[in-house]
Amino acid sequence: MTKSIYIIIAILLWVIIPKKGMAQDDPNAPAIDKAALRVPGEDDYYAIRTIPTPENVLIEGGGVAVLPDGSVAVATRRGDVWVIGNVEGAGGQPPHYTLFASGLHEPLGCVYANGSLYAAQRGELTRLQDTDGDGYCDVYETIYAWPLSGHYHEYSFGPVMGTDGSFFVTANVAFGDEEWWRGESRVPMRGWTMRITPDGKMEPWATGMRSPCGTGMVDGEMFYDDNQGDWIGSGAIWHVKKGAFTGHPAGLKWTDKIENSPIQLTVDSLYAKVNPRQVKNKYGKYIKPENIEKEQPQTFYELKQKFPEVQLPAVWLPHGILGVSNAEIKQDKTGGMFGPFEGQLFVGDQGQSKIMRVFLEKVNGEYQGAAFDFRNNFQSGVLRMDWTHDGSLIVGETNRGWGSAGNKDEGIQRLEWTGKLPFEMKTVKATTDGFEIEFTKPAKMHDIKDLGQIEAYSFIYKYHPVYGSPPIDRKALQIEGVKWSDDGLKLRLMVNNRVRYHIHEINLRDIKSADGLPLLHPTVYYTLNAIPDGKKPDMAEYKKYVYKPTVSAKNKSAATGKKASVSSLEAEVKPLLTKYTCSSCHNANKKQIGPAYKDIAARKYSNERIVQLIWKPEPSNWPGYATEMAPLPNVPKADGLKIAAWINSLK
Repeated sequence: MTKSIYIIIAILLWVIIPKKGMAQDDPNAPAIDKAALRVPGEDDYYAIRTIPTPENVLIEGGGVAVLPDGSVAVATRRGDVWVIGNVEGAGGQPPHYTLFASGLHEPLGCVYANGSLYAAQRGELTRLQDTDGDGYCDVYETIYAWPLSGHYHEYSFGPVMGTDGSFFVTANVAFGDEEWWRGESRVPMRGWTMRITPDGKMEPWATGMRSPCGTGMVDGEMFYDDNQGDWIGSGAIWHVKKGAFTGHPAGLKWTDKIENSPIQLTVDSLYAKVNPRQVKNKYGKYIKPENIEKEQPQTFYELKQKFPEVQLPAVWLPHGILGVSNAEIKQDKTGGMFGPFEGQLFVGDQGQSKIMRVFLEKVNGEYQGAAFDFRNNFQSGVLRMDWTHDGSLIVGETNRGWGSAGNKDEGIQRLEWTGKLPFEMKTVKATTDGFEIEFTKPAKMHDIKDLGQIEAYSFIYKYHPVYGSPPIDRKALQIEGVKWSDDGLKLRLMVNNRVRYHIHEINLRDIKSADGLPLLHPTVYYTLNAIPDGKKPDMAEYKKYVYKPTVSAKNKSAATGKKASVSSLEAEVKPLLTKYTCSSCHNANKKQIGPAYKDIAARKYSNERIVQLIWKPEPSNWPGYATEMAPLPNVPKADGLKIAAWINSLK
């Protein structure tokens, strides 16, 4: 062959044979970056760093406080206080631990003030002082003590500091002996918030608390969150005004007995309007109240018209979606070091081992606002948090006595912003005619069709003595019109049938950012306590919203009536598990807050029986689980049977 023929053959082979990293149909295409095709997740924006602990040191984070020098004080549920230096692992060196104090009675909170640490033990607010500067506590000073009955559930939480230097502490209720399900205040101040001055004077502040684990100051005002339980239909965040009654009746026992009580409402007055359902059977034993499916339910907001002391939740945290055991509240005042959410609240949850985000606004003098999911997958239950000097969030964790998601029983971790901007709903605000949603970066908005399907509903919970409540009065929201801002950062929705005091759920899963990413968390839950005053915009300012879904191949095959495969059944059931909050407590293969689905399948219940247990759980069937499942009569039978069929397919 001549030299020219060799050259021609070489050129043909180079063209025909695909090159590594190039598309076969485009030899000039650049290498495909598979990582760039992956949709970013929570850990791309907010990274969890585990802080190593020495062997034989258990950090059940009952309290977390960042000290002036950047070290972190952690009060553990076992009664120790450790001071941890170099939590960031600077210089490649491990953190160092110093046992600062010990012998406390299950402290569940601590704060640094006046050159000392203050911690709320079960029965007192204690000042821990290092008077000789050697790094160890040598003075334990009782600031104020309150009574204890000795019941295991009499936890005390805090303190958090007011702007005047006073401390706020909240106190858990106990439970009855015979009525073991009913929270009760056996001794004064149980079920109350106390304001305590540095010189030891206590002022009764508010009552209605059941298990007020989460406390926090927001722009100088006291807030707390409670957990679902008797009289508390779902977790929520309350603004704790002086003289407020926030829902649980146990503490009302003391309103006419304790000195300087700011509340006049009594148990008898409340029970004259709300049935406590203290009924005995023929043997003289109390009957545990259960959810009544077909009844005219009473809501907490209806009591507001009868009793001025009633303080409604500022923001509901729907149970099973945004936590099951809500904990610490921390306002972001990092100046942007934690991302685009300055001034918003971050709320821990012990049961789901996660952190939620809350945007508050004040409308007609009352707080209300929006709640979002934020960061999941901590190694244990998130109980306490505090901001470090570099703007990251220190997280103290525990699951003893309460079951939680995660693979550890305790620990301390650090949550830091990676510097990448997530595509999120930054704020949601109530307007005169609907809601205005602001995004963290511009959304794609070339046409109305870019909105896709907007699923939106309103609902609320019952106020009754039963443990928790199913969502009730669930109605689809009527979105009549939409309006984009010119920069694509704001979307305004006209909603004609909002319901005051209800939760408004809005799902924007089809909206994409200008660079093509879906929302990291597409669902918001807005609590509408008040509708802003003012003139409503003209309908001409809006584009009419009409969603026309296309029939997918999956829906076509489903219409044939053929038996679904296990994989197609799972695909159909997965959104139902999320919609009805099943995924918050159950995992397919492992124990979480509730039993694994495969363990339920092993019981060989029929599909019909599983649906009955969804509607009306029987906790005695699963005695090894601390958190009782709330009834879910809102699950339609057709959806329940699909869920049951999928569970039984795991056999």
